[in-house]
Amino acid sequence: MGRREERNAEIQQYVIENLRAHGQDIAALVAGRFGISRQAAARHLQRLRDEGLVFVSGKTRSSQYELLPVKNLTFTYEIGEKTQEDRVWRQDVMPALAGLRDNVVTICQYGLTEMLNNALEHSEGEQVTVRVELWPDLVQMGVLDDGVGIFEKIQRDLHLDDPLHALLELSKGKLSTDPQHHTGEGIFFTSRAFDAFTITSHQVYFVHRETGLDFVFEKKDVCDGTDVQMEIRRSSERTLKSAFDSYSVDGSFGFDRTVAPVFLAQYGNEKLVSRSQARRLLARLDRFKVVLLDFDKVDYIGQAFADEIFRVFQQEHPEVQLLWANESDEVRGMIARARGGLAAADVPIIR
Repeated sequence: MGRREERNAEIQQYVIENLRAHGQDIAALVAGRFGISRQAAARHLQRLRDEGLVFVSGKTRSSQYELLPVKNLTFTYEIGEKTQEDRVWRQDVMPALAGLRDNVVTICQYGLTEMLNNALEHSEGEQVTVRVELWPDLVQMGVLDDGVGIFEKIQRDLHLDDPLHALLELSKGKLSTDPQHHTGEGIFFTSRAFDAFTITSHQVYFVHRETGLDFVFEKKDVCDGTDVQMEIRRSSERTLKSAFDSYSVDGSFGFDRTVAPVFLAQYGNEKLVSRSQARRLLARLDRFKVVLLDFDKVDYIGQAFADEIFRVFQQEHPEVQLLWANESDEVRGMIARARGGLAAADVPIIR
């Protein structure tokens, strides 16, 4: 490939990676980035349009550009012994991802087979649908079943308070309703391997992003059963091994480290003030060597809540290293008070 062809490929890749955020000003952005005229930038956009990768509406400077999907596939299977996740991957999904980077394909294989296995073995449904959308910049996959709903099932089988309590436990990892046959690691590591991961079930909509941002929405009749969506950039350099390594300690191969989103321990507008709320947050965290408490979206904690975590739990489990991040000044002060005046350390959060 000559220098000119390399530059054209570089410009087109830049367009693909930035078009979602700059649908209206992409020509100006490209012109500024590569030192070319807007007309030259428009020609690159036209090539992508001719290749069926970009859709344009409007004219001249008011043009709006959008990416178009390369492939959009849907497969529906009966839930039963005849449907096996490895066969679905090998026969239906993997061929659609031909030509992608090996690390991206490996992450897609892990996430798809783990989520499909959950639907086949735990959903108590009759059908499961697998969706695969290949875009110029992204791979998006979904697994939708018509079962009881993941949060409702966890709540029922583990006798938890409500679906949000189930989500709190699920977010910590090592949670399984069938521990004899499953480790409970699939959802945790799938959510960390992809750029974006969502679970929708009945009234609960949960989002985890690689940036470390978690969101929970409660809506009315969002989804019957469970709908899992996964997204990863085609250019991603992340590996499945790196996702696992982020949660091991001292280079071991164990699942030794976890992140607990503290905001999931609260309901609605209530404040985190009681020991019972702290115990709900701390449940099963003694199974890890390192626990990172993420105080994002938490502006206040009470003395009893802090004392239960940072004095009582720490005294009972000295083998567990408690870390924290994203705390407000007020939360930091309450942590220091519970720890006998020791200041809270700044800890880089790994999500």
